[in-house]
Amino acid sequence: MVRWAGWWLEFPRSLRLVALVRGCAAVGAGGILFLGPLVFHSEGFGSLQIGLALALASGGGLLARGLSGLALDRGAPLALPMRVAALLSIAGDLLLFHAHHWPPFGLGEFFLGLAMGAYWPAADLAVAQLSAPLPSSEGFALARSADALGVCLGALLGCGLAAALGPQALRLIYAVDISGMLLLLLLVRRLPRHGSPAVRSGPPLAAGRAWIMPLLPLLLLALLGSGIISLQQSALPLDMAQGGLARPGLTEAGPGLLIGLQLGLLLLMQWPVGHWLASKPVRLGLRLSLLAFAAGCGLLALSALLSNGLLLLLAAQPLLAFASAAFLPSIAEAVVETAAPEHQGLALGLYSQTWALSGIALPPLAGWLLEQQRHGLGLWLLMGGLCLPALALTHQKAEPRARNY
Repeated sequence: MVRWAGWWLEFPRSLRLVALVRGCAAVGAGGILFLGPLVFHSEGFGSLQIGLALALASGGGLLARGLSGLALDRGAPLALPMRVAALLSIAGDLLLFHAHHWPPFGLGEFFLGLAMGAYWPAADLAVAQLSAPLPSSEGFALARSADALGVCLGALLGCGLAAALGPQALRLIYAVDISGMLLLLLLVRRLPRHGSPAVRSGPPLAAGRAWIMPLLPLLLLALLGSGIISLQQSALPLDMAQGGLARPGLTEAGPGLLIGLQLGLLLLMQWPVGHWLASKPVRLGLRLSLLAFAAGCGLLALSALLSNGLLLLLAAQPLLAFASAAFLPSIAEAVVETAAPEHQGLALGLYSQTWALSGIALPPLAGWLLEQQRHGLGLWLLMGGLCLPALALTHQKAEPRARNY
């Protein structure tokens, strides 16, 4: 315990506060993102209906992400978008807790999408600006570890409620999120208004809007990686519950428990992997994540063909967890290193928008494929196959990141 306390105190106070804020937000998000589709699947909603609601949430997030990043670049306090996000999230949770028909379901998801869109650019910019004297790469490794801890706790709490009280108790994940948002509102009061802009490495950028051009390969990678992670949250639980060509479907608690395994692995891997990659070129983390995503999706696809495909589902979890642990801090750090300080808020907003764009397009497509094919073979083969040509986007020149301690 003393050792862990000493490790925690090595980080700057402001960065520790950001990690606590992100952990609180992630507890509620863990239950909602991974178990929310199961709540409405048990209500009789089809995969396509659930996918459309998630796409509506992503549409709201797409708008809010751009506005949040622009506001931050124009001098808004770091805490302001987080406060707005917490209030929007509470409103969405209240709607979803009582929703039994599609209109309140869709509206609640839209509010949650707005909340996530307002939150993420501010949460990432806070890490970039409040990591000093440590490099921002170390800050992102800590922040993503806090995210993983919160998401894991939230998902496991939801699974525990379902196992103890029955599937209907899954709706309590929205009450958990409300509690986390109230605590977040208390914590952000202690955040500094602004931090020190993270300094980019490399040659000067062109004036005007040309600063966006170096970001385009990163945004394409972010679109693919965020899409796979989004499908793990939306399509994978439905695929598990529905079953494959030969693999039987699982009960309501089964998909949640399997995803809980993945989240637990992510929690164990996030800090060691992120800390190790913090001193390496960002392209290494991105390439490793793409390879692991491809292998994990391949195992998910093959699991549909076997009656004991659950074993392949289990084997895919370490690969997917490693892929996420490498991808999440690497892509955020790559965006911060590439963007000029005066554009980092909007750059992170654009990066965050890739999550919204993939969420708009992929859940409805995945829902349609699952309803048409009655299995996830084609879906996971497609996503895994896209990772291989995407490796070419990581071949940009990058220097190793130096530690400041």
